[in-house]
Amino acid sequence: MAKKIKQIAIYGKGGIGKSTTTSNISAALSTLGYKVMQFGCDPKSDSTNTLRGGEYIPTVLDSLREKPTVKASDVIFEGYNGIYCVEAGGPAPGVGCAGRGIITAVELFKQQNAFEKLDLDFVIYDVLGDVVCGGFAVPIREGIAEHVFTVSSSDFMAVYAANNLFKGIAKYSNSGGALLGGIIANSINKPYAKDIIDDFASRTKTRIMQYVPRSVTVTQSELRGKTTIEAAPDSNQAKIYIELAKRIAAHENSMTPSPLDAAELREWAAGWSDQLLALETGDITDKGENI
Repeated sequence: MAKKIKQIAIYGKGGIGKSTTTSNISAALSTLGYKVMQFGCDPKSDSTNTLRGGEYIPTVLDSLREKPTVKASDVIFEGYNGIYCVEAGGPAPGVGCAGRGIITAVELFKQQNAFEKLDLDFVIYDVLGDVVCGGFAVPIREGIAEHVFTVSSSDFMAVYAANNLFKGIAKYSNSGGALLGGIIANSINKPYAKDIIDDFASRTKTRIMQYVPRSVTVTQSELRGKTTIEAAPDSNQAKIYIELAKRIAAHENSMTPSPLDAAELREWAAGWSDQLLALETGDITDKGENI
């Protein structure tokens, strides 16, 4: 009997650190002994760069534009510590649906049983958080990914994107869609930032998988075209990614989140705005206590 491949999707708004986080999770899982494929689903096609020394790889869509038939093995490239790297790709700029690459690439790999042939433990889809696009919703809608995690900071637009993702998960949860594993809280360096994301998780009935601080170690590593796991394996940041990877590997029970509606989200944000203003003016401390 073939082993069950754990397929997960990691979403987040552009610029939130989604691909950085995903690549470090993939690298960490590989160092823990798992066989991993990272499946980049962003049209920028740069998800796997830091797993391959900063190099871009040919995308599935680009390959299909060049020839009518493509083998999955033609678009799978080996990266750090044996991680298999794939980039779905996107249409030419200004033309077509940005999510089409995901639909096409996933179908190609399913038809050719590519995941099973490689005897993978994990397939990790790195997906742009814009679930209003049908293509980006594919890992959720089709139940391709079993568990979904979102990368979010405490900034409103990141939370807004996460809340939209929760709406998508809730919509498809009754028809075999993927469920939410939790939030990866990124760039959490201040107590108030932790409080904000904790409150959002509580309001939407989900959990925090890990708090990841903003670190210059990550920037240094990426400037060398590497993940933190590879470039600075003994750093505190690498230890945080390793712990996150262990939690994801052990994770079994995902759930349907309870997204906020538009009015609730605005009210929630306004409440935190008032608290941050009070913090700035010294009316409260960063622990939320009156002075």
